[in-house]
Parts: sequence; C-alpha cells; structure tokens
Amino acid sequence: MLTTAPRLYIRRPSPTTAEFTVTTCPPLTLPLRLLLLTLHLLRLVVAAAAVLTLYSRFLSIPPTTTTTTTTTTTTTTTTTKQLLLPPLLAGDVPTLLTTLLQAAHLSQPGVFLTALAAPVADWAVALLSLGALYAAVCFQLHKTESVLVLRGLGIQTCSSASSSAAAAAAAAAGTLGWWWAGKVGGGGAGGGTGSKSGWGTQTRFIPTEKIRDVLINEAFRGFEVRYYLIVVVEGEEELVVLFPGLLPRRKIVEAVWRGFRGCLVEGEGGEKG
Repeated sequence: MLTTAPRLYIRRPSPTTAEFTVTTCPPLTLPLRLLLLTLHLLRLVVAAAAVLTLYSRFLSIPPTTTTTTTTTTTTTTTTTKQLLLPPLLAGDVPTLLTTLLQAAHLSQPGVFLTALAAPVADWAVALLSLGALYAAVCFQLHKTESVLVLRGLGIQTCSSASSSAAAAAAAAAGTLGWWWAGKVGGGGAGGGTGSKSGWGTQTRFIPTEKIRDVLINEAFRGFEVRYYLIVVVEGEEELVVLFPGLLPRRKIVEAVWRGFRGCLVEGEGGEKG
C-alpha cells in the first residue's frame, strides 16, 4: 500500500519541454495521505527523542539543586520563556537550540528518557540514538527519478537515491558539534554539470550538443533480462543510464524513449505509457 512498482508520470509545461518522472509512490488517495502524515509525525517524534537522549546523556549540565516545589516550577517556566526571547529576537540559533533542549531535558518526557537510558552504557546510547536518528531522518519510503528534457538546451536528470551511511554519520556528528561548540559551520558545494542537493538527491545537466544518441539497451541482471535507457555523451567513455536506481519495465523505458526523442530531436510530442 505504501509503495508500488515504478510508475511513469509525464508533464509537459510547454511544447518544447517535457518531464518524465518514474516513482514508486502510489497515487495519493486520502487514506494514503493520512497514513503518510502519521508516519512523518512518528519519524519526527523518533528523531526528537534521539536528539534529546543524546543531549541529556552527553551535553546537558546536571542540575545544582534537587528541591522541587510548585513555586520553583512556576519560576523555572517563566525563566525559560525569558531565556528564549532574546536569542529568538537576535537570531542566535545555537543559543536558542541549547535553551530549547535544556527545557526539553527538564520536562517530563526528557526526565523519562533520561531515566530510561540511565542503566545503558554510553556507547550503546550513542549507537542506538544515532541509529534511530538515521532511520528517522534519512530513510526514504519512496524513490523518485526524473528526466527534464529542454529542446535546444539539453536534459537534466534528478535521482533521489538513498543517502549513504557516511553522509548521515557526518551530518549527525556535525549537528552534535554545532550544539557543543555553540556555532554553525557551513560547507561549499562543487560546481560542474553534476551536483547534490540534500541527502542523496543528485542532479546532472547534459547539453544538447554533447548528446550523441539515446538508446534502449538490453542486458542481463542475474537471470533476468532488463532494459536500460542510456544516453551516449560526447567525450565520455561511460554511458549515462537514465533511471539507474529504479530500472523501470520495458513499457516505461520505451515510452520515455519516444517522448525523449520527440521533444529533443524531432520536435514532436511523445507518447505516455
């Protein structure tokens, strides 16, 4: 119900532009939308619990007093609100996050998570929390790959492949370092015809003058015959495979090939399969 076999969607914003999208996401009916919303909320809760557990175990400052009264609770709540306002107005994100995490750490869910993780070793807490954070943030339920064809300009491929464990670990380590150091660090992106945006999303643009041909190639994958849509690019030894992660069935490959050539080469509308 949540995933399906690769499906093809064709969008034509103009007579000279066509976008071919292959996805494993089924048609978004109302029950499916509600189910996906529930899953997203669950992932958000798991990610927040993992971050709070890491903060409570490794980064929080132990309280100096243990006296708890109704007056003390009211004063603490007021102080937290007062502490949140200045960094929010000043745009001080690290201080704001630290204050929010400290308030969450002192809340009932934070106290429960701290008590739950107290008997567990530090390495196990770190491993389980990072694993839960990776699963909640980086796991992709659906996979989508698309090709945008622009007549006279070229093609742009986009693939939302699964992100690597190394990238997720680096992101988690960078987040913890951000909280620990109290500052934000940025990174640059490489140039060229290919780039990555977000976790696992890779795009590439191939100019029309570099495209020598577009072919359907038949090959064996184990004991199964699969059909690949490939682009021959001038000056490159390796062929560019379209939809490499999904490898849709032959009907979809042929429909994209006809629409591809119709828009880019012949100037005619392609068929939808």
